[in-house]
Amino acid sequence: MSKVSRLEVIETGARRRWSVEEKLRILAESEHGPRQVSATARRYGLSTGQLFTWRRLARQGRLRAAEPTTFAPVVVSRDEAANRAPSPARDTVPMMELVLRNGRLLRLPESVTPARAAALAEALERIAQ
Repeated sequence: MSKVSRLEVIETGARRRWSVEEKLRILAESEHGPRQVSATARRYGLSTGQLFTWRRLARQGRLRAAEPTTFAPVVVSRDEAANRAPSPARDTVPMMELVLRNGRLLRLPESVTPARAAALAEALERIAQ
């Protein structure tokens, strides 16, 4: 029986998923000098072709970090006419509107925090079920 001096494990069948942020970070690292593409590709277990594909997508504007999700103010009304009726409070306070999955309209002052608006929307969605 011969001695094994080197053992190499090769993974097959599993696809890796890279987030857009990871791809952009790897691309930035690959642009810092000559031969950096091949060195960076080896470091992350990628082919150089994959890095060049990511570069092309970035140049075309198809590889961008996602915009942060934000919320807007909310008011709940059952009656469509009430939504359009003039209101002194509505005219003086900037409002935001959210249309919920159940079709309800939620209006809130702009001063409501996104976390609070999300909590209110979630609670109203649960009530409708």
